[in-house]
Amino acid sequence: MAAEDNVTDREVLVTIDGDVMVLTLHRPDRMNAFTYRMRDELLDALERADGDDAVRAIVVTGAGRAFCAGADLSAGDDAFAGEHAAAPWRDGGGMVVLRMFNLKKPVVAAFNGAAVGIGATLCLTADVRIASDKAKFGFVFTRRGVVLESCASWFLPRIVGMPQALRWSISGRVFDAAEAHRAGLVAEVTAPEALLPRAKAICAELTAETAPVSVALVRQMLWRMAGVDHPMQAHRMESQIFGARARSPDVAEGIASFLEKRPATFPGQPSTDMPDVGDWLRDPDYETGR
Repeated sequence: MAAEDNVTDREVLVTIDGDVMVLTLHRPDRMNAFTYRMRDELLDALERADGDDAVRAIVVTGAGRAFCAGADLSAGDDAFAGEHAAAPWRDGGGMVVLRMFNLKKPVVAAFNGAAVGIGATLCLTADVRIASDKAKFGFVFTRRGVVLESCASWFLPRIVGMPQALRWSISGRVFDAAEAHRAGLVAEVTAPEALLPRAKAICAELTAETAPVSVALVRQMLWRMAGVDHPMQAHRMESQIFGARARSPDVAEGIASFLEKRPATFPGQPSTDMPDVGDWLRDPDYETGR
């Protein structure tokens, strides 16, 4: 693995292995407890990944024995108050999750250890989540006097169903990787030493034979249709986006490679070749909700 960032005091280490960017939460002495600095470094790294067409996928994991043991509570009563109490406050985990939601690259979360509070919610928008058999999870917010964050009230029920989301979130109970797997929160459970190699293998599965622009569009289409009222909205969106792609060089290459029985080499890149799809992929404004 070639290191891109060798700065040991960073709270998120960035390394590149082939076409995979690995983001490692790096406060091992504090079980990778989440801070505003970690938020900013994650946002920066995700932005860099999205702008680099050489990066096809992202892995998020943790250093040491934990993935992320929740928010850093060392500030005591002020731990959840925000950076600027007098200003309108935005949830930092939600900012990271929304940036991950908007990525043009697939994300694999590799939970190497405890994932509690924001550690459990931070990667709900990952495309694939896997865990070490040493991992534990807990949506412990009610046990700290706060509530769900990181957009978990939207993502969690869509991943594991409303009854399970309610039970975990109301009780704040900590549970093991086997329970997370049974409920669908994680797709696989591995031995600790196999976790990162398996995460990278999944990245290869997602990207090795796929068109980067199509991957970017499909992950957006699926999430954005998760809450619409009628399949007609999906039909309208798919018709517009499929039509925009139908005469692209990627499609010509996809068909030619199939007919010629060879691997495809797709020319399109997410940084330059995303089609104009109107308002389908537009985010609402934070202040107005529109």
